[in-house]
Parts: sequence; structure tokens; C-alpha cells
Amino acid sequence: MRSRTTIRLLAALLCLPLFSVQAAETFGDATSGLERRDGLVETWVDEPGGRVLLALAPTATDGLGRFIFQAYLRRGVGSNPLGLDRTYGGNSQIVAFRRVGTQVVVEAENWRYQAIDGSPGEIRAVRDSFAGSVLWATPVVATAEDGRVLIDLSGFLKRDVVGVAGRIRARGQGSFSLDAKRSFVETGDVLVFPDNLEFEATLTFAGNDPGDELRQTAPEPQAVSVIQHQSLVRLPEPGFEMRAADPRVGAINHVVFDYATPLADPLVTRFVRRHRLEKVDPTAARSPAKEPIVFYLDPGAPEPIRSALLDGARWWATAFERAGFIDGYRVELLPADAHPLDVRYNVITWVHRATRGWSYGASVTDPRTGEIIKGFVLLGSQRVRQDRLIFEGLAGTAKTGSGAPDDPLELALARIRQLSAHEVGHTIGIQHNFAASSADRASVMDYPAPWIRIGADGGLDFSQAYDSGLGAWDEFTIDWMYRPFAPGLDPAQALDAMIGAATPAERLFVTDAHGRGAGTAHPNAAVWDNGADPVAALEEAMAVRALALADFGDDRLPVGRAAGQLQRVLVPIYLFHRYQVAAAGKVLGGADYAYRVAGDGGQLVRWVDGDRQRGALAALLETVAPAALDLPEPVLAQLTPVSRGFSSEAVLDRELFESQTLPLFDPLLAASAASGLSISVLLHPARASRLVDQHRRDPALPGLEEVIEALTEQVFARPRGEADRLIEIRRVVQRAVVDGLISLAGSEAASVVAAARAEAALVALAGELESTRPRTDQDRFEGRLAARIEAFLAGDLAAPEGTTPVPPGSPIGAAESCWHCEAPLP
Repeated sequence: MRSRTTIRLLAALLCLPLFSVQAAETFGDATSGLERRDGLVETWVDEPGGRVLLALAPTATDGLGRFIFQAYLRRGVGSNPLGLDRTYGGNSQIVAFRRVGTQVVVEAENWRYQAIDGSPGEIRAVRDSFAGSVLWATPVVATAEDGRVLIDLSGFLKRDVVGVAGRIRARGQGSFSLDAKRSFVETGDVLVFPDNLEFEATLTFAGNDPGDELRQTAPEPQAVSVIQHQSLVRLPEPGFEMRAADPRVGAINHVVFDYATPLADPLVTRFVRRHRLEKVDPTAARSPAKEPIVFYLDPGAPEPIRSALLDGARWWATAFERAGFIDGYRVELLPADAHPLDVRYNVITWVHRATRGWSYGASVTDPRTGEIIKGFVLLGSQRVRQDRLIFEGLAGTAKTGSGAPDDPLELALARIRQLSAHEVGHTIGIQHNFAASSADRASVMDYPAPWIRIGADGGLDFSQAYDSGLGAWDEFTIDWMYRPFAPGLDPAQALDAMIGAATPAERLFVTDAHGRGAGTAHPNAAVWDNGADPVAALEEAMAVRALALADFGDDRLPVGRAAGQLQRVLVPIYLFHRYQVAAAGKVLGGADYAYRVAGDGGQLVRWVDGDRQRGALAALLETVAPAALDLPEPVLAQLTPVSRGFSSEAVLDRELFESQTLPLFDPLLAASAASGLSISVLLHPARASRLVDQHRRDPALPGLEEVIEALTEQVFARPRGEADRLIEIRRVVQRAVVDGLISLAGSEAASVVAAARAEAALVALAGELESTRPRTDQDRFEGRLAARIEAFLAGDLAAPEGTTPVPPGSPIGAAESCWHCEAPLP
């Protein structure tokens, strides 16, 4: 019989963990049979095992290495309301790898809070005051004799970095979570370069309650698979000169809390995001650059688009010349042996999508300083086709391919040049400027609408459809951002002097947040608009629209094309005025202002003149007149249904007006959609609130009551002699007005007094609509509107969420948001 001591010893040995009795794997054993790739970090790819391993070398100061980390979606979900589009994500972080016992941890450093130019003690105090974030930990696989540490990075790459699951949940599309068993590293897409590593992983999110958006976009809505791209980038060398931002200049800001600033200076500090650009001779007024900014066009774009993209991107060279650099900026074709993802190359890429999606200009940025390391532009190929469709819809296809100035292909290429310049502008550090169109197209950083006019011969004039080259604001902004100053000169004083000497066109600037929305206040800031006078431009756009619709027909399609596609061509022509409506609306309840700093003598806030506001109101009311919304009978006769097999199905149905008369085109619903656009501008909650406030402060300015009274009179008072065919159009507009007022009265975004005035208008309108007995069709219709109002007032009807759905005007894909706009500060 064994002794009790022996039994206890055997039991203890059996309970020891396996790793304590098993020899550790050697570096050679761990990498045997794997593919080694040398670059920024020694990388080992295990294709059969689906793994990526890194061999990290210890350093004296940075542990196992510090890198800029960035993640975004290479393949998104494809839903506009979700916003999980291709390139979603993109915020840069600095991550540090360090060994902790038998593990390696990855920690995101907190560079939002700094002590710039502070003492070592100040820097340490800030670092110890704010949290970091340990993102991930993994066991050490093996250690080489020279100290290199081998880790399996696969788990790091399979995290939901951009927050897909949270976005799906926040948009009401279900409760989804990352399914590790159906997520994997794309080992065939690992790229290793001297200054960066690029990885991709397919991530699958599983859920049992998918919403409609997921049902429309995913083959199996319970399993949504996206591809997440992640980068590790070498930190730039020290020496980058940070430049303080100025609210009067449209540079993209890099925001930090600087605890080393003097007490008299602000804690929140903003710097300009820009490339490192230095003169060979700092004392010379003009000098070659040490390392010029070079953009490379991916040759995937075909001719003649390729040449147009090169031409547009090269426009910026003149601005850098003005800033004192000889050959400081240029654009070339990407060399055959270069890869677009190599961080050493700023790249312009031509991408294909199922819809006409947004184009992007983004960058990899050093979170410590705002230095732009790499610019990358994605240009959607469908945009050029949409522009061609619009020009053919306006004037027909007879000139297509002719090479004439009004050739739709040539006009579309002119737009592509501008688009190329615009997106490159973001990657060199410039914001949107949505006021530029009001100052003779002072910037390519506006969203340009084709400027079509009525010519002297009574036809359409395309000669000024798009501008060519940079505007005055572009050249000034680059000069201010990049001009180096001679040693001994105070940069702050020199930069302030440049602003003081700028021309009005160089100074006119309104940010994305104050120009994009339909309810914003600046009368000169709008998207896809034209002209210094938005009201005159609206009247001109309505005249162009009427002329184009008068003889709209089969000649708007190439011979042999399915005639049912004419419905898609019609949409941007019928809604040709849509963005000019929004622009003119900003005059009503609008206020002119300029960004300024205290003591600079800049323009103060001032309301738009009352006569000008009432002129805008009159022009807007004309857009809801039934005669303007009606389509000629010969045009309607040509809108044959799309045959099965030639329809756009789910992908492009959104490009068509909805219909309650299927399979036929529904002109009444189209009129409802168009009138709803104008009514939503007139009764926008922010505009309504401003109208109340401006009239309170200056009774000579129009108030909300005046606007509502003018709107209801225009819509509900049928003029003598109006054609009978317009009666039903007038009724759908009347319904849109009632719903607009209900929406305003129930809006939490409107001020209390604005909502109360809308409710009072509804009470009065219901009384007028009920004043007659229901003997005619119109009486019965008005009775139904009165009942709808009373149901809302009684709390039995929720405020409508919106007007009749309108096909998208802007590109499709992601929500209309500004990728570089500053996040709210804590």
C-alpha cells in the first residue's frame, strides 16, 4: 500500500497547471512554416491558421513600440440611415505595446489633455490626472534570444473598433453582438510597408431582431458581416511646428486641453491640421520645399476621367506657390510598384459603388500635434454619371459626346475636376466653406450646383455651369495655413496681419455646421446653391426648371434606352430648385454675421433687411403654386412604367418618386413631395423660432404669424380662373401645409412660443375649414383636414415625422454629416 505522503505528492502534481510542467515554445518553433514579412514591424502570417503574429523589439523609451492606430470600415452595411458606410470610422489614436509579466498589453494614450511646452513635472501631472485605456491583452507566444517578443495579434484585429453593434442598436435596428466564431482575420490582405502595417478582418454581427434597414441591405439580416480595416503607423519625427487656429480661417482644427498655458490664456487650445512643409531656405521669400506634398492618383480611373482628376487636384499648386513654395505641391500617377495603402503616399482613389455615394477626403493624423501624415481621397465613380444624367435631363442627349461646351460629358468632367480639388482640400487641412458661392465662387470647398441660366436666345445657357481653378478664399487659406515666417518674426502677429489685409472674398467663411442644415441662419451659406442673391437665384432656377419640363421627353434618353428610365431622369429636373429653395429660405429669419475675435472690428450679428426677407417669402410661396407643380400632359404620357427586368429594384428605387398609382407615375405624390420640401423650409423649427424673436426685437421684421398667414392664404385661397386640373394638386399642398403646421406645433426643437403660434394657427385654420357644410368635394376634403387638426389638438394624432418621401438629391450612402467637424467638448 502506498504511503499517504506519496498519494498526496501525486495528487499535487496532477493539480499543477499544464504550462508549469510543459516547456515554453521557442521563437523558432512558433514561427516555423509561417511567412515572414519585414517592414515597420517584423510580421509573421499564418495563412492556414488564420493568424497574424508580430515580433516586437523592446526599446529604451517606448516599451515594445508606440504607433498611430486608425480603423475604419472597408466594407460597410450600405444603409444611409445607419451611416455604417464604407470608410466609417477613422479617428487616430496613439497606442503603446508593453510587456506585463507573461502578457503584452495595448494601451491607448490620452493626448487630448497635454502640457505643451510644459516642464517635465507639468507633463507628468497631466499624464497622471487623466485615464488611459487598455484596449487589449494577449499572452506572449515566444521570446527570441535578442529580446524580441512574439504575440498573436489576431484577437486585437477582431474587435469591434468602430462600434458597429452600438450603431445598429442606437439606430433602432436591433440588438446585435459580435460573433467571434464567424469573425476572422483576412490573412491574404495583410500589407507590410516601411512605415505602416495594414490589416483587415471580417466581422460578423448576429442578432434575432433586425430592423428594416438591415433586412433591405444584408442577404441574411440576422448575420451582418462587414470588413474592418486597421492600421499601425510609425510616429513622425519630432520638429513639427504647430500653428494656432483662428476662428476666422477655415482650417480643420486639432483640439487639445493645454494645462501649460498661462492663466490668462484659454485652456482649450486649437491648432491647424496640416502637412509638414518646410523651405530649403527659410530666409527666402520663395524657396523649394524640403519634402513637397505629393498626391498620387490611382490609375484605376479610366480616361478621360483620369485626366480630369489630375487637372482638378493640381489646382492647389498655385496656392502653395503663393505661400512661398517652389514646387511645394504636385500630383502624379501612382507608380506601378507603389501601393495605395503605403503611408508614404498621399493617394486619390477612384472607387465603385452600387449607388452614387459620397466622396471623401480624409487623413491619418498625429493625435499629439495635428500633423497630417497621409492624405487619402475616395472619389465615387457614380457621381460623374449622375451629373451627365442631369445635363441630359435639362437639354437632351443630342450634344452628348460632341465635345461642345454644352456636351453633358464635358460638363460632367468639369464637375469631376472640381470634386477632385474639393476632396484633396480636406486632406491638406481645409474645412468646407458654404458661403463661397455667394462671393463669385470664392472656393472649391463649397458644394457647387450647376449654374444654368436662361440665355439671350431664350434657351438654356451652360457656359458657366462650373468654375475652373481655385477661388480667392482657397488661395488665402492655404497661404495662411502653410506660409513659413522668417526667424525672428512673431507668427501670431504675422498671421493676424494677413487676416486684416484679406479681401472680403478671402475672408467670407461659414462653417459646415452653420451652412449645411436647411434651418441655419446665415443668408449666404447653403449647399448646392448659386449666386450672391439666393432669392434671384431661386427665381432663375424655377425658370430653368419650367423650360426644361416644358418639352421633357424621350430625347432625354439615348436612343434605344428603356423608356421607363425616363422617370429617373425626371426626378432631378422636377426638383431642380430644391437646394435653391433651402438657400432662399435662409434669407427669411436670417442673420448676417462673420466669425471674429474680440477687438478686431469684425461684423456683428444683424438681421436681414425686412424687405429682403419678404421677397424671399414671396419667392418661396411661388414654389408651392399648383401651376408650378403640375406637369404637362405630353410629359406625363411619356412616363411609361419600367418593365420588369429593367427596373432598378431595391438598389435604385430610392431614385424614383413614390407612387400610389402603380404601375403608373404618380404626379400628385410628386407634387406633394416637392411642396413638402418648401413647406419644411418655411416652417423649420429653428427658422420659426428666429421669426418670433426677430419680430419681438424689431416689429418691422416679419414674424411667424405673417409667414403662416401668407402660406395659408397662398395655398387655401383658390384664385379665380384656376384650371380644374390643378384642384387636386392644390389639395395635396393643403394637406402638406396642415402636416407642416402640426409638425411645428409638436416639435421639441422649436421654441415654446413658436410651437404655440403654430398651434394657434391650426385652431384658426380648423375653424375656417369647418365653416361650411360638407356639400361639395372640396367641403368634404376640408372637413377631413379639420378633423386631422382636431385629432392632433386632442392628443389623438402624433405629429407627422416628415413630408412625403423625396428621392435623394445629395449622394447616397452616409448621413449628411461633416467627418472633420469638431466634436463637442466635455
